[in-house]
Amino acid sequence: MAELEFTARGVRIGRRLRSLTRAGQVRISDGRLELLTSYGSEIDSAPVQAVRASRPWFVPGGRALADLNGHRYLLTLGDHDPAPGEPGPPAARRFVEAVRRASGRGA
Repeated sequence: MAELEFTARGVRIGRRLRSLTRAGQVRISDGRLELLTSYGSEIDSAPVQAVRASRPWFVPGGRALADLNGHRYLLTLGDHDPAPGEPGPPAARRFVEAVRRASGRGA
């Protein structure tokens, strides 16, 4: 089994205004990004070279955007949503860096 390059549990995964899971998992392994439900079912997956990840300027720091297979997902990484005015956990930054590193685009 290959070593995981990035994993985050307890991730809120949403698409547009719809929440797909409040306790999902994001995993980067073998050059592939997977979004999973809390039960381990796959929501979406794609090779990291085809994924675009970013931290949007208009939302708090614990959130990231991931574009996979033509769909945009809003990921809330960390144990909880940050309180208004407080910075979120640095997991979103680590996620974006992990996608870039795994795809060979640098950190």
